[in-house]
Amino acid sequence: MFDTVLVANRGEIAVRVIRTLRELGVRSVAVFSDADADARHVREADTAVRIGPAPAAMSYLSVPALLDAARRTGAQAVHPGYGFLAENAGFARACAEAGLVFIGPPASAITLMGDKIRAKETVAAAGVPVVPGSSGSGLTDDRLVDAAREIGMPVLLKPSAGGGGKGMRLVRDEALLGDEIAAARREARSSFGDDTLLVERWIDRPRHIEIQVLADTHGNVVHLGERECSLQRRHQKIIEEAPSVLLDEETRAAMGEAAVQAARSCGYVGAGTVEFIVPGNDPASYFFMEMNTRLQVEHPVTELITGLDLVEWQLRVAAGERLPYEQRDITLTGHAIEARICAEDPARGFLPSGGTVLALHEPQGNGVRTDSGLGEGGEVGSLYDPMLSKVIAYGPDRATALRRLRAALADTVILGVPTNAGFLRRLLAHPAVVAGDLDTGLVEREAAGLVPEGVPEEVYAAAALLRRSTAPAASLADASGWVDPFSVASGWRLGGTPARTVLDFRLPGHDPVQVSLRSCPAGTELAFGHVGEGAQPPEPVTGACGPLAPLPGGRETARLVEVSGPRLSLELAGVTHAFTHAPSPDGVWLGRDGDSWHVQDHDPVAASLAGAGRSGADTLAAPMPGTVTVVKVAVGDEVVAGQSLLVVEAMKMEHVISAPHAGTVTELDVGAGATVAMDQILAVVAPVEAPGEEA
Repeated sequence: MFDTVLVANRGEIAVRVIRTLRELGVRSVAVFSDADADARHVREADTAVRIGPAPAAMSYLSVPALLDAARRTGAQAVHPGYGFLAENAGFARACAEAGLVFIGPPASAITLMGDKIRAKETVAAAGVPVVPGSSGSGLTDDRLVDAAREIGMPVLLKPSAGGGGKGMRLVRDEALLGDEIAAARREARSSFGDDTLLVERWIDRPRHIEIQVLADTHGNVVHLGERECSLQRRHQKIIEEAPSVLLDEETRAAMGEAAVQAARSCGYVGAGTVEFIVPGNDPASYFFMEMNTRLQVEHPVTELITGLDLVEWQLRVAAGERLPYEQRDITLTGHAIEARICAEDPARGFLPSGGTVLALHEPQGNGVRTDSGLGEGGEVGSLYDPMLSKVIAYGPDRATALRRLRAALADTVILGVPTNAGFLRRLLAHPAVVAGDLDTGLVEREAAGLVPEGVPEEVYAAAALLRRSTAPAASLADASGWVDPFSVASGWRLGGTPARTVLDFRLPGHDPVQVSLRSCPAGTELAFGHVGEGAQPPEPVTGACGPLAPLPGGRETARLVEVSGPRLSLELAGVTHAFTHAPSPDGVWLGRDGDSWHVQDHDPVAASLAGAGRSGADTLAAPMPGTVTVVKVAVGDEVVAGQSLLVVEAMKMEHVISAPHAGTVTELDVGAGATVAMDQILAVVAPVEAPGEEA
């Protein structure tokens, strides 16, 4: 076994690899960019080396910097994790030339399987069924269009050099092929440095099932069963499980043998994954899609049902050890499901998010495992992949694993950074998911119904009580539930009219809300109403504290049960809600049941003045923090409705900014390469005046 291993990655995978290295007694070396100087993987490693500034191209993708870090720390081997250089044959060769062991397959296997066109030809020759599609490398745009027409719409455009859904485009309309090919090439070039594309037949309502393989340097290859990865958004997996409910033992054995043959066909060594697309109505008709020549994000579900540590066996195989088991020795026990927690905001169309982690709670134990790279106070920016952590649940059966994972997601708190945790919890409760009736389009079809349109009133109630409280570390109620009015900073006084406090709040993507509250010995009365035109208060009503004129939205009686550190308990309408809270310069973050909200003080007048002349249908703002990669217009250009004006990229995702209507570009505040914040003004398009309309 090695004495020292350098982990050439960041985030949760670096933390995961470091954990196994620690268990094996191997010294770990972390690397970091300037953006990650205080990251968790840096703190947990035995030693850490700075390798460059924040942009990945100048740090995590810099082969010379990584090799220099290995040399300076005496590392004997390099673990690439996944992403970045994990499937880069040039990096594997550079490691070997520098006398380092690359913990992964040989460069020849990476090269062969990294080229999806050659990979399909190679495994097909080995008898593995493949998806019908284009043939040949380096196809021009015109030849791709011709191949798509020959295959028949719909088709899937795929980068030849990479995976993970980056650059993939499903095209149903032949007229859009030109634009989609250009976009796919752009994203492929950005993600992999290679814009070569292929085109394949699209199989409607497919299931995505992959087989984990493990091969040593002595010619032994086994598979460790399958993982169901059909729950995806934008071709990115978000929920994975093992085993799949779709496969019977006969099909599982056949697909496993096909995966083993695919691995043998390229001389594979180490842990890898062979991915298949499977018609849901005919599981026996499976097709090879690609091989991922690295550890997969979803490897924990395989570890839980097999009892094997895949990172440990990557290390052992790289050190020359022989696999101690044959295929008949591999058994699958129980069921495991994984959810990927990403920095994205479902309420804003799943656009990438960011911020400072103000409070953090990640469940562990009782059948639950969280793999994470997060730490309180850490910054989540827009430079790297949006995945923050993974929550994995295990049970003796699928139903138990599902229940445990939903409960774990409800118990997950990441305040300061909007995430998809609440969305994933609701997805796991969807009847089709519970029944195991999955396909790769399910999430996109059902996404709108899994994103709550409004904000629960208890969120505003908790925020209002928390902001008004002057003793956040003390309980405001005794054992009987009675609140001492003299301990409440509410303005209440004996024999007088209860003072009413009115607070204005806003949340991203939602209308401003006003909360009216006042306290008396019976509790605290709250009324909720939207701030805006036509929001008139109803007639006064009599509540527990006497006459009260509430705002639109009705009246509820709430009681702040306890504030203890970051924990807040609120009783509203007879139901107790548990929150985690953390203060921030902009307001208060509240989290409940796997969802999070940023509750911020709101002054409608100041907001209106700040946005005067810079808001409305003519103004185009950044939908997410990121980098402007393409600017297609200049001030004075005339544009048509829907015309692409700019492209903003964040966390390896592109978002096209289009003209809201026909008109003239009167302002353009950014250029290519500019870093922008969420909601930053990018451009203004003045509309075309209607005929006869006076200026």
